[in-house]
Amino acid sequence: MSEPASISSGIAQRYATAVFDLAKETGALAALEADVDALDGALGASDELRAMLTSPVYSREDMGKAITALADKMALSPVMRGALGMMAQNRRLFALQSLCATLRRMIADEKGEVTADVTSATVLTKAQADQLAATLKARIGKTVKLNVAVDESLIGGLIVKVGSKMIDTSIRSRLAALQNTMKEVG
Repeated sequence: MSEPASISSGIAQRYATAVFDLAKETGALAALEADVDALDGALGASDELRAMLTSPVYSREDMGKAITALADKMALSPVMRGALGMMAQNRRLFALQSLCATLRRMIADEKGEVTADVTSATVLTKAQADQLAATLKARIGKTVKLNVAVDESLIGGLIVKVGSKMIDTSIRSRLAALQNTMKEVG
């Protein structure tokens, strides 16, 4: 891991632990999860927001005002508002994406959930997604949340990643394996 990434993740871990513990003590984990979803959505949708959070040009006061306005507009919980204000004051908003990812993992662990990254060749139907989640739950023993993406280059099948495990049943990988086998023979 590069040094800036490890610094960012270390900062995010400390803030996430504090925010998570506060939310847990006050019974606001559901609100915290909604806040994380909203912030992730905003960060994913706005290049300007991501640029502002990492820019050294803005003063602490400007960052504080901007993040407070964002928190008001998004109706974030008091715990998250406080954390964002503290991060702005300490010039740590550059770690907001890492904070969201860390909080998401902590909330999932608390709920006994695990996230599976699923890449399919076509959009999964609700029935297919439910069946896949049920199958993964039976194998893993935890509730599985699916993070689904579509990659038409797979031709067919799925790639499922859960933690450090990956299952690749795509036709693309099978064709590649067949091609390698044929090269070895000839």
